[in-house]
Amino acid sequence: MNLLSKISSLLLFILCCTPNWTIGQTSESTYNLVDIYKATKQNYDSAKMITPLNTEDIKYNEDIVYKKTRYKKLELDVYCPSKKPKKLMPAVILVHGGGWLTGQKENQRVMAQHLAQNGFVGVSIAYSLSLEARYPAAVFDVKDAVRWVRKNAKKYKINPNQIAVMGADSGGLLATLAGVTSHLKIFSTDDEPSDEIQAVINIDGIVSFVHQNAPAENSMASIWLNGSRDKNENAWKEASPLQYVGEHTPPILFINGPNPEINAGKSDMTTLLKIFQTYTETRTIPSAPPAFWLMDPWFDMTLDYSVDFLNKVFGQS
Repeated sequence: MNLLSKISSLLLFILCCTPNWTIGQTSESTYNLVDIYKATKQNYDSAKMITPLNTEDIKYNEDIVYKKTRYKKLELDVYCPSKKPKKLMPAVILVHGGGWLTGQKENQRVMAQHLAQNGFVGVSIAYSLSLEARYPAAVFDVKDAVRWVRKNAKKYKINPNQIAVMGADSGGLLATLAGVTSHLKIFSTDDEPSDEIQAVINIDGIVSFVHQNAPAENSMASIWLNGSRDKNENAWKEASPLQYVGEHTPPILFINGPNPEINAGKSDMTTLLKIFQTYTETRTIPSAPPAFWLMDPWFDMTLDYSVDFLNKVFGQS
């Protein structure tokens, strides 16, 4: 079994633990930093654990309820620089991975804290997982998190016109989909304030379920999209960010690992972005393992690429 299969097995393990799952159930299994590190260390000797920061340079505001759904309270963590800023700061909302089936906001806690050390407000969010609510619930959760940040911009010294969403793995698709659909009725609830996003960072997340080179159909996507590609083709297409690139699409940074299937459609997307004169960057880490953004030394690369991109987009440097 290769490493990608091992990482995937951590996610699919939930299906074995809950063979009779129904919508509204929450699995006891988690996709967390320790499990990911252990799976990766077997094949990558250079892999090192990342750990949360404990510093007076950051203000910690954790486990804040931003939304109540039928099944649970959704929480987020907010990390701000302790030093009073000279001007309002950009915010970065972080969306964890886990195949839409598992994962937790704590997986992105370290990245959010490091972003705070670099002059941003990092906001790591939980969202509805597949065993709780299927597509498009998680998309609306991300959008509601954007609205929450905008509503609370004054409290956290955030510039409401500078909100980015950073997503990894399945969270990368969610971040990108939220970013490209803020002007479309299909994902609109007409709630205030706006769910508009000014920048997207896609870390090894797919951009199309229906591209000719897209990953083969798998159980995690089928669960989230409420059926196989053949049975629910409209949802598979509708949930593909590549379908919506246009004049309102915000700047996007792609941080890619080496898997060509995950990267399918990204060159098409960057071509479209350039046609619409939208700023975009692609950074590839050729020898990176799956979930590279959750371990050193790849975490540092991901952070550096992200901070550089955000500084360019938001004029921080």
